[in-house]
Amino acid sequence: MSAVAAERIKLMSTRSPWWTSAVAVVIVIGMTAIVVATWSPDDGPVPFAVSGYFATFGMVVVMVMAAVAVTSEYRFGTIRTTFQAVPNRTSALLAKAAVVVPVAGIVGLVAGFGAWAVAWLISPASMSLSTDAEWRVVAGTALVWAVGAVIALAVGILVRQTAGAVTLLLVWVLLVENLIGLIPRVGTDIQGWLPFVNATNFLTGGNGGDGPPSMSAVAFGPWGSLAWFAGIAVVLMGIALAVANRRDA
Repeated sequence: MSAVAAERIKLMSTRSPWWTSAVAVVIVIGMTAIVVATWSPDDGPVPFAVSGYFATFGMVVVMVMAAVAVTSEYRFGTIRTTFQAVPNRTSALLAKAAVVVPVAGIVGLVAGFGAWAVAWLISPASMSLSTDAEWRVVAGTALVWAVGAVIALAVGILVRQTAGAVTLLLVWVLLVENLIGLIPRVGTDIQGWLPFVNATNFLTGGNGGDGPPSMSAVAFGPWGSLAWFAGIAVVLMGIALAVANRRDA
């Protein structure tokens, strides 16, 4: 059995990936539906890009799933068996990524299209999939969630403890990056370079795009923000793989 096939069996045979994926999708679709249903006609057309903010919250849940996929092996000691089966640790961990990352992307695609479909059912006149802003949310959610899964896997490899990895991800995404923006004079400039601020900028269009304004002066446009976010993920994963090869399992 190939390493990728083994990782697929591991992921699909446990309950947590299923319910975390369901929660992530429900968050995006449910919150989008609430905004669209309560949007006042006096405020103009419904900005579907607002769903991008909710996609960021859903991504956090998927990232928890990705982190647990690796920390649970350290917790129960099965990582030693994994490394015995695939002595090259880089190959073993990349096989896990080859399963977890596409799953995160597929779940993101379901969430993005699901949110758009629900918004269309509630307000068909406002939804057309004819703008870059709408497509960025619908299809871009898959890209952002896949990149987020890479970051979560890297954090899981580095921290190794489930509670620590999950706490770090939640606190960083939901608290730290927002607090940095409150630093007098320089906060918004620093915040504009942070990974998850750029992920949100890609989905919503940010200050210079066609979606709701973001809270920071982002350094890039939407697609540049995605590239920056992905670059940070690649660097972090590279560091995690280097550390995993140097220390005991």
